[in-house]
Amino acid sequence: MPTGDARSARPRDPGLQPERTRLAWRRTTLSGTVVVVLAAKSALHHGAAVPAVLCCALWSAVLGAAHGRVRVLASAPEPRPLTVPRALTAALCTSALAVCGAFLVV
Repeated sequence: MPTGDARSARPRDPGLQPERTRLAWRRTTLSGTVVVVLAAKSALHHGAAVPAVLCCALWSAVLGAAHGRVRVLASAPEPRPLTVPRALTAALCTSALAVCGAFLVV
């Protein structure tokens, strides 16, 4: 049975997990982009400028968080884990973006 030192000496084999994580971040930013495009369309047709601006601000926050995380994942063979503040920011901005999108549809 290997000791703790022998296990830590082996290189990490992440498999396809980093690629799946990058794709998940890309899907999140793509869905946010769709919400922002629909918000802009709604703002042009119905004059809902405040929700559209809020959607754009939330989208840029999600985009920044996603880009930063993808960059960290690509930079090292064993990337740092996602920090709680960054995860919380991404989750709250994504949820708020979904609420804004629902508000614009209704």
